[in-house]
Amino acid sequence: MAAARRAAVLGSPIAHSLSPVLHRAAYTALGLGHWTYDRFEVDEPGLPGFVRELDDSWAGLSLTMPLKRAIIPLLDGISETAASVEAVNTVVLAEDGSLTGDNTDIPGMIAALRERGVEKVDSAAVLGAGATASSALAALARICAGPVTAYVRSEARAEEMRGWGDRLGVEVRTAAWEDAAEAFTAPLVVATTPAGTTNALATGVPDTVGTLFDVLYDPWPTPLAAAWSDRGGKVVGGLDLLVHQAVLQVEQMTGVPRAPLAAMRAAGEEALAAR
Repeated sequence: MAAARRAAVLGSPIAHSLSPVLHRAAYTALGLGHWTYDRFEVDEPGLPGFVRELDDSWAGLSLTMPLKRAIIPLLDGISETAASVEAVNTVVLAEDGSLTGDNTDIPGMIAALRERGVEKVDSAAVLGAGATASSALAALARICAGPVTAYVRSEARAEEMRGWGDRLGVEVRTAAWEDAAEAFTAPLVVATTPAGTTNALATGVPDTVGTLFDVLYDPWPTPLAAAWSDRGGKVVGGLDLLVHQAVLQVEQMTGVPRAPLAAMRAAGEEALAAR
């Protein structure tokens, strides 16, 4: 009988996380009956103690807020992708006990867009300036040939986004949040703000639109995503991102060459529908 293998998602708050649903669906589809995936409420002060208690039954960790940066000093190394945005959402434990961090949000964004036929764009717009916005810039660095305009609420946020652009090799232009409706002329708009923030913008969606990537997934669709879809535009949602980044996590943690994307998405959709 195969030895038990463990993985989990850590964060605070964590009760809402869909990660256990997605990873467990993958284990079932792959026949990995000896694998378990749980969630643990862990804040920044509690993180070092949790990591110290990991034994050789552990294969990996998923990190959500507020731990994506707090985990970095506790690791033996991180990937270039994670280093580029100073954020780790995936930790893999090697047989020798070493811990390596990665960021699957960035390639997850790219994969989610590619699935909808978006592989290259000439320009893009980003709504917001938080941690997710920096990951969006890192993804756009790989698929956007021209400038990215970030719509933000303060000059401090604008300066931060321009700094990320310089670091990631993206030409970032900034504009006031009050002008965010202007973003809708871009071929790709990435909304990275918390629930409710873009609701007032839904009435300003023009008749002709490109692609909207709204990173929210609950509740879904957001008013902005619904208005965008009504205009015939492509919409990529937060569940798409969540599933694609989880696919990469499952592959890294278990070593399988291809995680079951369809089964994981179906499980996520069913779980959201039940909420």
